[in-house]
Amino acid sequence: MTYETVVGLEVHVELATESKLFCSCSAKFGARPNDNVCPACAGMPGLLPVANKRAIELGIAAGIVANSRISPSITFDKKSYFYPDLPAGFQITQWFTPICVGGYVDIETGGGSKRIKLKQIHIEEDAGKLVHSRGEALIDCNRAGVPLVEIVSMPDFRSAEEVVAYLEKLRSLLVFAGVSDCKMQEGSMRCDVNLSVREAGTTELGIRAEMKNLNSLKAIARAIEYESQRHIDALETGCEKLVQETRRWDDDLGQSFAMREKESATDYRYFPYPDVMPIEISERWISEVRESLPETAHDKFARITGQLGVSGRDAKIITGSKKLSDIFDALMSHGLPAKDATSWIVTELLSMDTEQNKSHDDVEIDCDKFADLIKLVNSKAINRAVAKKVFALLYHENVDPVEYVERHNLGMVSDSGLLEGIVAQVLEENAGQVEQYRGGNVKVQGFLMGKIMAKASGKADPAIVKKILMEKLEN
Repeated sequence: MTYETVVGLEVHVELATESKLFCSCSAKFGARPNDNVCPACAGMPGLLPVANKRAIELGIAAGIVANSRISPSITFDKKSYFYPDLPAGFQITQWFTPICVGGYVDIETGGGSKRIKLKQIHIEEDAGKLVHSRGEALIDCNRAGVPLVEIVSMPDFRSAEEVVAYLEKLRSLLVFAGVSDCKMQEGSMRCDVNLSVREAGTTELGIRAEMKNLNSLKAIARAIEYESQRHIDALETGCEKLVQETRRWDDDLGQSFAMREKESATDYRYFPYPDVMPIEISERWISEVRESLPETAHDKFARITGQLGVSGRDAKIITGSKKLSDIFDALMSHGLPAKDATSWIVTELLSMDTEQNKSHDDVEIDCDKFADLIKLVNSKAINRAVAKKVFALLYHENVDPVEYVERHNLGMVSDSGLLEGIVAQVLEENAGQVEQYRGGNVKVQGFLMGKIMAKASGKADPAIVKKILMEKLEN
C-alpha cells in the first residue's frame, strides 16, 4: 500500500520589539536568568496589562508579507493550561479574532512551485523557559511575556523538503521586513510539526501527532522522516496503536517520544481577556505599515541582477542574508560599483565568516571603513594584496584603513624607474628561471612576479610590474 504524509506547521516567531507585549520589561535575548521580569510578566495579580503598539504593527507587517487579510478589530483571549514556566496559569493569546486571517507563501522545491495556504496569524505572549541542571528544573521568566506571532499553516505539506523550503522562505520574508531576527538557535523562531499519514488517494486525515523541541531545519527534516515512517510501520504492522498526542523530538537519538495526549481547543477553555480592550486597525494604519516595509529579498534579487548587473550566483548569496544585504546597501551608498561591493562581500568578507565559523547573519563590520578600503584599491592607492591584509585588520580589530595605510607607508609603488630596477635585480638573481622561460616554460613568469612583489614589500602596482617584466623577458 502507498501512503501519503500530511503536515501542517505552527511557527512561533518572536517579534523584534524592545519591550514585552504587555509590560515595559526588556524583550532582548541574552540577559541573566530572571533579570527581565516584573510583577506583571511574572503573573502577579493586580497589575493591568498595556498592549505594545509596536508588536501590533509587526503583526500587521507579518500579515502583509504573508498575503493575509488584516482584521479591522482584534481582541485578546485567555488560554488556560498549567505548566511550571507559565507563571499566571494562562497565556494571553488570540483565539476569537486573530490579527491576520488566511494568506499564503509560495515556495520552490525540486518538484516545482507550490502555494502553501495559511489559516491565520495571531499575536500572543511567550511562556518562560525551564532550565534543567543537576537533576533540578529551574524556571527562567525572562522570556515570559515576550511578544510572538504564531503562523498557522493549512496541512498542505507532503514532504520534509517542502517544509524546509517554506521555513526558509518565511524566515526571509519576516527578517527582511524587520518583523523578527528569526534565529532558531536563540529560540526566536520555533516550529511545531503536526503530522499524520494516510493512504494515498484518500482525503480523510490520519491520526495526528504534534512534535515539539525542533530547533533547526535539519532537526525538523529528520523528525518528519522519522515520524512518518513510525506512522507507516504502525499502520502496516499494527505493532503500535497511534493516538493523537504531543511528542518530544530528541535530535541526539534521532527519535520522538510521547509527552502527553494532544489537547483539543475545549481543553484550553479559551475566554475573552477583559483586561485588554479591543484594538481597532484602520486601513490608514495598515497602509502606513505597508509603506514602511523595506525591499523583500525577492525584489532585491531582481533589482541587483537586472539593474546593477550582479550575477545570479552572487545575488543569491547577498539576498540570502539580511545582514549581507544591509552591508551591500551600505557599500552602495558610498557610490561604489555593484561589482566591487559584491566581490568584496562574497570573497573576502565571507572567507572571514568561514574562518570564525559564523553565520552570515552574525557578521559585524564597519561599513564606512569597509567602503574606504575598497576606494583605496579602486583609486590604486594600494594594491589588492595589501588591501587583503588591511581588511583582516579591519575585520578583527576595526582599524581605520586610510590611517593604517598612511601610518605604515603601504601606498602602492607605481614609479616605473624604481620598479625597473627591482625587476632587473630579480632577473639577475634568478637567471636560471629566466632561461627556463625563454626556453618555453611560461609558468616561470608567476614565480618571477612573486619574487618582484616580495622585493617591493608587496606594494608594487602589479600591472606595471607585469608590463616591465614581460618587456625584459622578451628582449
